[in-house]
Amino acid sequence: MLLDSDAESDVAYELCQVVGRAILPYRSSDDDQHHGTAFFFQGGDDPVGESLLTAADLVGTPGGELGLRTSVTEPAGVAPAAVSEVEIVPGWARYPGDGVAVLPTAGLHRLAGDGGWRWRVQPVPAGIAAGPEVVARLGADAGSAFVLAHGVREDGSRPLEVAIERVVRDTDAVRITTALPQGYVGAPVFVVQPDSSGELSPYCLGLVLPGVGEHPVATFDRIRAVLPATPGDI
Repeated sequence: MLLDSDAESDVAYELCQVVGRAILPYRSSDDDQHHGTAFFFQGGDDPVGESLLTAADLVGTPGGELGLRTSVTEPAGVAPAAVSEVEIVPGWARYPGDGVAVLPTAGLHRLAGDGGWRWRVQPVPAGIAAGPEVVARLGADAGSAFVLAHGVREDGSRPLEVAIERVVRDTDAVRITTALPQGYVGAPVFVVQPDSSGELSPYCLGLVLPGVGEHPVATFDRIRAVLPATPGDI
C-alpha cells in the first residue's frame, strides 16, 4: 500500500514509539568493520521465544559487537556501551540460504544479570510479523516501506533512524527499490496494510539483506522457518 507523505510520517513516528527500543546497532569483526542493525523479536508469550535477528552476512567472524543505547537498559549508567559476541552464549545461529542470523536472547539476559543491569526493550511482537497473506498483497506497484535502523554518521555515531522507502514483490522476491545507507543491513522492514477488521495496521515484513542499488528482504516466512531450529536456553 502506497501512503501519502503525511500518513508515512505518522506511521514512522508511531513505529518509533512502539518498537524503537527493539533496535540495536551491530558491528562485525575488527577486520571487516561492517556495520548493520539487529532487532529483538518476540515469537510468543514465552520469554524463551525471544530472539535477536539480523542478516547472516553480518555475523560469523570473531570480534563482532552489539551497541547498547542508554534507552534499552536499566538502571542508568550500569550497562556497557557495547557487548562483545564472545560474551554471549549461545551465540548466533546463521542460515545463509535464508539470509538470516538468529541469536536466542537467554545469553543476553544472563549477561545483563551478571553485570547488575537488565534489558528494557520493546521486541517486535509475533502478532505483527507478516504472514503469507501480507506478502501476497505486495506486487509490482511500489508500496510504502519503513526501515528502522542504526545508520552510521561521519563522526562514527549510530543514531536510530527511519528510512521511508518503496517495496515491491516480483514472484517470490521482495525488495527495497533503492540503496540504503551504511548500517541498514539486518534492520526490520515494516509495511502498512488492512487487518482482518479492515483497519490499517503495521506489519513487520522481514529484514534488510545486502544488495547493490536495491536490497532484497528476508520475509518472515523465511525467518519463521529457521526459528524452531535455533538453540534455546541452554
